[in-house]
Amino acid sequence: MARFSRSDDLRGATFEGADLRGARFVDADLAGVVMRGVQVEGMDVDAPWLPDGDVPLRVNGVDVVGFVEAELDRRFPGRELRRAADPEGLRAAWAALESTWAATVERAVAMPPGTVDVSVDGEWSFAQTLRHLVLATDAWLGRAVLGLEHPFHPLGQAGPQAADDGLDLSLFVTGTPAFDDVLDARAGRVAMVRDVLARVTEAELAAVRSNPWSPQYPETMLSCLHVILEEEWEHHRFAVRDLDTIERASGA
Repeated sequence: MARFSRSDDLRGATFEGADLRGARFVDADLAGVVMRGVQVEGMDVDAPWLPDGDVPLRVNGVDVVGFVEAELDRRFPGRELRRAADPEGLRAAWAALESTWAATVERAVAMPPGTVDVSVDGEWSFAQTLRHLVLATDAWLGRAVLGLEHPFHPLGQAGPQAADDGLDLSLFVTGTPAFDDVLDARAGRVAMVRDVLARVTEAELAAVRSNPWSPQYPETMLSCLHVILEEEWEHHRFAVRDLDTIERASGA
């Protein structure tokens, strides 16, 4: 079966009458792709960052972004707060996330032993997802906002492009650490965000910071916090999706 990777440049390619049934596109850039007269039954699209503003995502001429966002907000109460722009709103947004994640962790722990380390379709396991959120907090709060000299917890989980972003992967534990240790690391980072939000001011939210992966690009403290909130909600959605899959596979 043909396999195309990052080194293959398919920009501007035309697939006419091609049979793409069962094809899988992972971490692919499909911006501006046009599909006409296509059969899409059973198609499953997962796009963590849907277009904002004037860039549409159309199905049969209908921009579906608003419908998708509204449905996700309905499924995950509190998600609608993720773009809060003032201290009080941000505190409410983080409290909603804490409550949501606590219930999901409780669900995962109650499932059969080993569930937290199960990978679905090659994606991160539940434990790895929590570890990645540790790293996201370290990058966008510890490094970008607080300017810590050594922001990264060794149990953080780096993404596949982390080395390209200049992250020293030797800082991180390999293998499968004990889940209790993962929970401890995660709890510490959750508390760190909560503590910062408890005392943040409007003026501090507007203060300029550097992007943790590309320091040449300016951020604000608010934009850094928004990245953390987006990461939290998107990875929670992934985690719930995969727990559902594991549950169905077990016949529970």
